[in-house]
Amino acid sequence: MPDLRTSSAPLAIGASCGLGSRRRGLLLAAAVAAVSALAFAGSAAAAPAPATAPATAGGGHYVALGDSYSSGAGVPTQVDTNCARSDHDYPGLVARAIGAASVTDVTCAGADTTDMAGRQGSAPPQLDALRPDTTLVSLGIGGNDLDLTGLLGRCLLLDALLPNGSACKTSYTLLGTDQVAARIDATAPKIDAVLRAIHARSPHARIALVGYPVILPDDGGSCHDIVGLSSGDAPWVRDEEKYLNTMLKEQATTYGATYVDTYTPAVGHDVCRPAGERWIEPTDDAEAAGLHPNAAGERSMAGATLSALGR
Repeated sequence: MPDLRTSSAPLAIGASCGLGSRRRGLLLAAAVAAVSALAFAGSAAAAPAPATAPATAGGGHYVALGDSYSSGAGVPTQVDTNCARSDHDYPGLVARAIGAASVTDVTCAGADTTDMAGRQGSAPPQLDALRPDTTLVSLGIGGNDLDLTGLLGRCLLLDALLPNGSACKTSYTLLGTDQVAARIDATAPKIDAVLRAIHARSPHARIALVGYPVILPDDGGSCHDIVGLSSGDAPWVRDEEKYLNTMLKEQATTYGATYVDTYTPAVGHDVCRPAGERWIEPTDDAEAAGLHPNAAGERSMAGATLSALGR
């Protein structure tokens, strides 16, 4: 969601908990900084090296494509700081579980659909990792195509000034059209184009299109002291993430790919939960990048992927 950009990714909430203005400002600055930093990850001078595992027991060539929700941004241990890629991202966990003979993980923070066939800074197109003998491809993409960094920044700013109501939703629907939903609709054909490009390069590969996990409470609740969205904007942002996942599922179904529902298994483990229960971290810390899955979140995404694949 993303990442949000983060990918990819999805956002946060808010019923006022009596924060002082200085603390609200720090929360806003920290959240925007965390998301903005990941939005531009992968554009450094040095091209990120794909993580390619040697042959192991089992068979098949597995390629992992995607943004920071797929790369495990901030999750220990980071093996490619340029792309914020972890050795415990869900592709790595899936690869070990299925015993893939070889694995090429080119997931990279900040990636959007244009980075599949085009360069991401100095990084080569992610689709270049595909081979004719590739047997499995996972793809986690779409959040960054929505400019979720800009969405989050606007929402946090407006809700810091107007903590009650739904100022952010109003700003995105003022002219009678939900601009975020329109961006999701515009991203659908881009997802289709990526799926077709994967098939063209790896015609025998099974494709798993991976959705985004729960970010905000599924019941529409809020935690303004953790992530500063108003109580009116929180359920709207939640619904936008759900709509993004619905679009991804529709694209997977239309194309014949396997859709991976990572949202449902993560309900009850949103960013508002206490440490040890949440699978999304509110800010940059030792567990994960801010507003991104931690190690438990990546394990859940791996489990959902394996289940969708019938493993």
